[in-house]
Amino acid sequence: MDHEPSKTFTEAGLRDRLTPEQFRVTQEAGTERAFTGCYWDTTTPGTYCCVVCEVELFGSDAKFESGSGWPSFYEAIGSGVVNINVDTDHGMVRTEVTCASCGAHLGHVFADGPPPSGRRYCMNSASLKLDPDINAPKAS
Repeated sequence: MDHEPSKTFTEAGLRDRLTPEQFRVTQEAGTERAFTGCYWDTTTPGTYCCVVCEVELFGSDAKFESGSGWPSFYEAIGSGVVNINVDTDHGMVRTEVTCASCGAHLGHVFADGPPPSGRRYCMNSASLKLDPDINAPKAS
């Protein structure tokens, strides 16, 4: 169930600590160009966190290669960590995904993902921060 974000940040504070691209994506619902983000083809084991509030969002075990050019996951790390909203910008109807904790725009979810969920959480690398699993074997 979606709920109001509990963490808030000032615009000035976010501009100080986020890159211009991170700010544009997370605060202005921007989208990075396909195949340009740092995580679209990353196979490093770990946890993908919100770049704004650092809440854990997606595990690398749920990441898959979708061919879309954005990091894609078939499920969030737990229920309630992301909010789902209808997005009618740009003349399209899509399903926006935001961080439930701080409201940051993360990307969109589509119903064309693999089992077990059938969903493709198509996220922007600029909205994520990978916390590598130091105990996992190194990706080759």
